[in-house]
Amino acid sequence: QVQLVESGGGLVQAGGSLRLSCTASGRTFSTYTMGWFRQAPGKEREIVAAITWSAGSTYYTDSVKGRFTASRDNAKNTVYLQMNSLKPEDTAVYYCATKRVASAFTFPKSQYEYINWGQGTQVTVSS
Repeated sequence: QVQLVESGGGLVQAGGSLRLSCTASGRTFSTYTMGWFRQAPGKEREIVAAITWSAGSTYYTDSVKGRFTASRDNAKNTVYLQMNSLKPEDTAVYYCATKRVASAFTFPKSQYEYINWGQGTQVTVSS
């Protein structure tokens, strides 16, 4: 089983940047597609970005395309989410998770296709 710990959240002004990290324990981390999700108060958890194990392919939800970049360093068991040009609507708790091995999709959008969730890191963007 993989255990994930997110970090890097904080308070930033609109237009600013943050880089989130998700560090994993477990020898099989490098084989997983990783997803980044966020959940704002009163809203469903939604996928933000995902990255394949080799970092050869990435997915971004439309609202973050061109602003967010997912990357990974398998040697460090870490996945990153670089967030630029942040907007108040990006305010949420951000989570990372591993995609279910049995999932039929390269980048499933549903949170139920992911397991091994981290505890989340709060991102607050002020206007």
